[in-house]
Amino acid sequence: MIQEYNKANLKTATGSPYYEGANLTNDGCNFTVFSKNATDIYLLLFKNNDDSEPEHILKFDHRENKTGDMWHIFVYGIKQGQLYGYCVDGPYWPEKKGHRFNVNKLLIDPYARAVTGEYKWIDLSSFGYDYYSPYKDLSFDKQKNWGNVPKSVVVNTNDFDWEGDKPLNIPLNETVIYEMHVRGFSYDKSSKVTKPGTYLGIVEKIPYLKELGITTVELLPVHEFNEFENTRINPITKEQLVNFTGYSTLAFFAPDVWYATKRDGITAVNEFKTMVKELHKAGIEIILDVVYNHTGEGNEAGPTISFKGFDNSIYYMLEKGRYYKNYSGCGNTLNCNHPVVKHLIKDSLRYWVVDMHVDGFRFDLAAIMGRDRNGKWIPDYSVLTEISEDPILSNTKIIAESWDAAGLYTVGRFPSGWAEWNGKFRDDVRSFIKGDEGKVGDIARRITGSADIFHYSERKPCHSINILTTHDGFTLNDLVSYNEKHNEQNGEDNKDGDNHNLSWNCGIEGETGDPEILNLRDRQMKNFLSILMLSQGTPMLYAGDEMKFSKKGNNNTYCHDNKLNWLDWSLLEKNRDFFEFIKFIIRFRKNHPVFRRERFFTGVDSAGNDLPDISWHGVEVHKPDWGFDSHAIAFMLDGSKADTGAEMDDNNVYVAINSYWEDLSFNLPEPGEKRMWHMAINTAEKPGFYKTGEEPRVYTPIIKLKSRSLVVLIDK
Repeated sequence: MIQEYNKANLKTATGSPYYEGANLTNDGCNFTVFSKNATDIYLLLFKNNDDSEPEHILKFDHRENKTGDMWHIFVYGIKQGQLYGYCVDGPYWPEKKGHRFNVNKLLIDPYARAVTGEYKWIDLSSFGYDYYSPYKDLSFDKQKNWGNVPKSVVVNTNDFDWEGDKPLNIPLNETVIYEMHVRGFSYDKSSKVTKPGTYLGIVEKIPYLKELGITTVELLPVHEFNEFENTRINPITKEQLVNFTGYSTLAFFAPDVWYATKRDGITAVNEFKTMVKELHKAGIEIILDVVYNHTGEGNEAGPTISFKGFDNSIYYMLEKGRYYKNYSGCGNTLNCNHPVVKHLIKDSLRYWVVDMHVDGFRFDLAAIMGRDRNGKWIPDYSVLTEISEDPILSNTKIIAESWDAAGLYTVGRFPSGWAEWNGKFRDDVRSFIKGDEGKVGDIARRITGSADIFHYSERKPCHSINILTTHDGFTLNDLVSYNEKHNEQNGEDNKDGDNHNLSWNCGIEGETGDPEILNLRDRQMKNFLSILMLSQGTPMLYAGDEMKFSKKGNNNTYCHDNKLNWLDWSLLEKNRDFFEFIKFIIRFRKNHPVFRRERFFTGVDSAGNDLPDISWHGVEVHKPDWGFDSHAIAFMLDGSKADTGAEMDDNNVYVAINSYWEDLSFNLPEPGEKRMWHMAINTAEKPGFYKTGEEPRVYTPIIKLKSRSLVVLIDK
């Protein structure tokens, strides 16, 4: 049992059950938490983040401080920066009941807006059970862990000058997403920022982001997590491995302190807000990669940090009480469609939109959020539909990773309003460009917005988030440099990471000085990014691909806080020509609404100019080769506003792709009336593009495409 004490005789009141978390007023702070099965709850107030003893312990009175399953108390005199945590008593009965209450363990508030301190999980008091007991997690540990876990921090959510900042609301069909890791983006010395690896480091790189031309930054997880939870050692370098990517959330309202200049919690909040405000000033949106499918507490052998201790049987999907269903592949699965957990997820999302001003979210393993407690896929009756119909969240960008680690693959099956990572786009484009057979029909579907997947329930082409490379898997450079993954440094005997990469090393595994192979790799990368930017749908670029960043063939660098993840900014000058090509292709997409249609193609002439919105060709006009052995395809897009839906007419565009290993000659269709074809892009040439207004005229009705190359013509 815990002894209640109030050294300074703090004045308290009943408090309110309405708003969870620690909510400040002029007089003090209202503390509210949920627990259905707890027997007692204690609020502990601390002075320092490493204190083992609190200054005050306040017990919630069952009659005065409890309404239904909500526990609440108001404490006068509390200010921003106050450190606190909870201890929760109740039955410890994992078998059948699923209860893991342990009053000796200090818990992070599930609604904490900030967290400070270190996770000392090497200390066995972090576990709710006796680590050495033969009964394992069925045993009970009486050690207090109060000095070994972080504390929650009271935050004044109104204490920031937003200077009138508002959401940018960039239409999805005009969006170009740039996925990045906060630390990895600027931590390397070559970045030359003054605040490397932080939210403010991103601010210093805003001019670069503007130059590149992207519209929207997507940050890998920034919700509070323990970067040192990984206990393995790099077998090659003997360095301690980490949880670098952060897919292991412990507090869904708190920005992670690893990315702040101070670890006090408040600094992370203010610097995150500063980053958002400055990005918005530059016209750049910010969306967050969020992980509501599981938490960092692990399975039955994991530590007790928050949700396990507040009400394990409510927050998690359990198997026979004791064990955790593992649809996430990370040890546990959040019980997303329990009403209480739904409420927490939506409150968290609204907080990041309303208080932190973010523009949207990408949901990790979002298929899990459409499962009921028995694992059945119920999207229309799940939190997924509630998010898409929420009066606040429905006006943001909501993007799903439409699968989970247990084999549920739901691309194209999300409720109306959701955009989705298009894994089929990634796989089909990779396969076609490297020269696989039988892929011409697939590449045509992907280029045109994947209507076979998304053409239903008011979906548009832009709801296909077209991905080629992401934080998972090979970088673009590695995609054309390695046939096999090389994850030896991860300490898992190279067994981790995806084996199905659809990559091709162009003749030599890894780094080489062979100019012929380097030229082929350069061409292939330009082919990939050209298709990404010229396809209907919303393109996403992975940070570093624009400067040929390599992870040395490691396709699962989640555990490395080193140069495998830190962008090497010296590559920007080394590969300046390639960077200029990427800048051009992004700008080319923006300048031509024919690539940003709001409607799927019909093949019909809506403009009355004898041109359908899209026509397909092969080496001969109007004779596309859809055969199994075909490796080439061409298409022409009508730029008339009647077909594109834009405010003004665009150029007609002809695109020819030769993924064959020999040169091919393509007969050209007729351009628009009284117009001539001009060369805009040719990936077989250097630098691969022609500046706007300087495109050379094509004088012949036949053009020759070098093996494994792509050409774009515009008429004018």
